[in-house]
Amino acid sequence: MKRILANLVTLTLLCGAVAASFIWLQLDFSALVTADGREQMARYVAAFFPPNTTPAWLAKLWQGALETLAISAIGTLLAALFGAVLSLLAAGRMGAVARSLCRLLLNALRSVPELVWAALMVLAAGLGPFAGTLALALHTTGVLGRLFAEALENTPTAPAVALRESGAGRITAFLYGTLPGVLPQWLSYTLYRWENNIRMAAVLGFVGAGGLGQMLHVTLSLFQQSKASSVIIAMLAMVLLVDALSGWLRARLG
Repeated sequence: MKRILANLVTLTLLCGAVAASFIWLQLDFSALVTADGREQMARYVAAFFPPNTTPAWLAKLWQGALETLAISAIGTLLAALFGAVLSLLAAGRMGAVARSLCRLLLNALRSVPELVWAALMVLAAGLGPFAGTLALALHTTGVLGRLFAEALENTPTAPAVALRESGAGRITAFLYGTLPGVLPQWLSYTLYRWENNIRMAAVLGFVGAGGLGQMLHVTLSLFQQSKASSVIIAMLAMVLLVDALSGWLRARLG
């Protein structure tokens, strides 16, 4: 009985919080169902069709898609390299102090969203793909570094210990005793983050970080809905293609 009462109180509080949110934000959904609201939405949606498929615009889309792909790929690659190095510290391979400091750094890197990093990098490096690449690399380093460190911590130490007892150095023991056990996981994590970074790279353009996102921001700002529609279609096609490729590669690695 007490549990039922507690659940009812919790549900009542949640409903009250939702109602208070609607009142506080002054959301008026009735405007969406009025005749004028429906007419405006229909005109706006109709402006997106048909998508612009002129050869000149398709050439720009192709260039933007390649730029977005390059931003995500280079950003993920840099993050994987730095994340691998930092994971050695975060896993305690260099002592407890280095472990604590490195985990604090990784937490700080991944706690800042990519869009915030992109806004900061645009101010530091200027508009363009370089800012987007740095933003993805910084955030993803924090994510991959933590995942790589956890993989290292869960890897059996027996092979590396056996090599050390046989006279091998620390680097040799890591390369032949530890790395083969964690490398498939590291590659799988990297490919999964690349999938996410493809989507994020397409969005970072809204803060001036280049690629398809910047093209979408410009076309929407200029009310060029037909061009914006083709950009959205290009984004969807690229994301689906990369998702399929990454899934196939992760299945092969698994």
